[in-house]
Amino acid sequence: MLRALEIRDMLIIDRLDLEFQPGLNVLTGETGAGKSILLDSLGFVLGWRGRAELVRQGADQGEVVAVFDLPDDHAVHEVLEEAGIPASDELIMRRVNTKDGRKTAWVNDRRCSGEVLRQLSERLVELHGQHDDRGLLNPKGHRVLLDTYAGLEGDLAELRAAWRARSDAQKALDKARADLEAVQAEEEFLRHAVGELDALSPEAGEEATLDSDRRRMQAAERIRDDVMRAGQALSDGAENAMGDALRWLEGVTDKAEGLVDAPMAALERAMVELGDAVSGVEAALDQLTFNPHELEQTEERLFAIRGLARKHQIAPDELAGFADTLRGKLEALDQGAENIGSLEAALKAAEARYADLATALHGKRVTAAKALDKAVSEELAPLKMERAVFQTLIEDAPDGPEGRDAVSFTVATNPGAPAGPLAKIASGGELSRFLLALKVCLSEPGAGITMIFDEIDRGVGGATADAVGRRLKALAEGQQVLVVTHSPQVAALGAHHWRVEKRVQDDVTTSTVTPLDDGEREDEIARMISGDTVTEEARGAARALLNG
Repeated sequence: MLRALEIRDMLIIDRLDLEFQPGLNVLTGETGAGKSILLDSLGFVLGWRGRAELVRQGADQGEVVAVFDLPDDHAVHEVLEEAGIPASDELIMRRVNTKDGRKTAWVNDRRCSGEVLRQLSERLVELHGQHDDRGLLNPKGHRVLLDTYAGLEGDLAELRAAWRARSDAQKALDKARADLEAVQAEEEFLRHAVGELDALSPEAGEEATLDSDRRRMQAAERIRDDVMRAGQALSDGAENAMGDALRWLEGVTDKAEGLVDAPMAALERAMVELGDAVSGVEAALDQLTFNPHELEQTEERLFAIRGLARKHQIAPDELAGFADTLRGKLEALDQGAENIGSLEAALKAAEARYADLATALHGKRVTAAKALDKAVSEELAPLKMERAVFQTLIEDAPDGPEGRDAVSFTVATNPGAPAGPLAKIASGGELSRFLLALKVCLSEPGAGITMIFDEIDRGVGGATADAVGRRLKALAEGQQVLVVTHSPQVAALGAHHWRVEKRVQDDVTTSTVTPLDDGEREDEIARMISGDTVTEEARGAARALLNG
């Protein structure tokens, strides 16, 4: 509920503080008194698009503050949370406009953008009038209004989920087809490359092993002859000479009185070391002995692995994994038709699911449309439009997350006359009554929305104006309604009444808004009945209207 509105230096308003109440609030005043400026100022703080120049002449800046009371479950809390703005049971919106056109906004003392203001305003205020292109006159919102009227939120959530599943299934199928086409385009290369890789069958780390073996065999060719000669020298010369020396010393050991013991011990140790040396040389010769054809084979495989790696521009150790990747693509190619068949079946099932839900939703919309048409027709009769025909038109639309229906509200002002959009068919007074009847039917008590009707009673009078006022009064039960009106019948039914006046002082024009007590209300309604000169007859008529 809009509890307070403070305006500073906006157009012809210098300072204005208003305290609004629940129920039906009416604002009256002569044409040009500033009622539209009041709504412009409210629209400014709510982020609506309006006049470009709003700052009062001579002021550096204009400012508007709007204060709303919020229940705990109000839809505004979601917007505040998403915007990172602290929330409480009170919402304070403040916006400043400098004389050079710069606009700055705060919500609960936190800077915010105009977009956040507009998101908040959509959940706080509805403005309805003869030029209302944001609300009931905008066909783009008619489907949402019908769905809300029918309580189809659960059906819509289910349909949106089916739409997402259908879209996901289509994307998966499109991707699989594109992938298959890409693989088919390189099928010849894949089969040839896999054939080469399978024939060679390289293993990770094999290139380094082959390179080491090749270097070893190449080295063996150069050093084997020298190692063999060393072995022969050890076996044929050194061992025999040392053996002869040891035997000669052993023959004289008894007579040498210990003189040859040390040399004999050294020779025995040398014989042991010599044996180790001979064994080591023999072992080395075994290692250096290879089949010359083995070197040729090693080199051929090493060069083949390196050549294949260069061909595919990868490291030799990556060939095995690369082969697995290519085989995977071939398997995808071989299994592609089967996979696409499964995806096509999944898409068909998703489309069928969506179609079933969309068809069911269409049926519920048709039923709800008939109920809404009947309800609006019943509301039109007391508004002296019993011959008018209101019809909710449902036409085919492209498939989408909300179904395949386009919804628009149409009217025919007289039987047999062609039906058309509200804004084009109805005259000013008729349009006002159509909008009021429609809003009465679509209104959601307890939604926390402040509804503003800007001269919606224009062009009607007498019993029709009284009927309009009574509909507005009924609409205000349990919620807040603000009405800008020139109709005394409507003004008399308000629970709270403000008079908008324009004053000129020292050649400066300002607009003020004054709350009226019971006596002042009688005077204002009498003025609305008789004009500038208030007669006793007008006062009597005003009292009669106020007394119901």
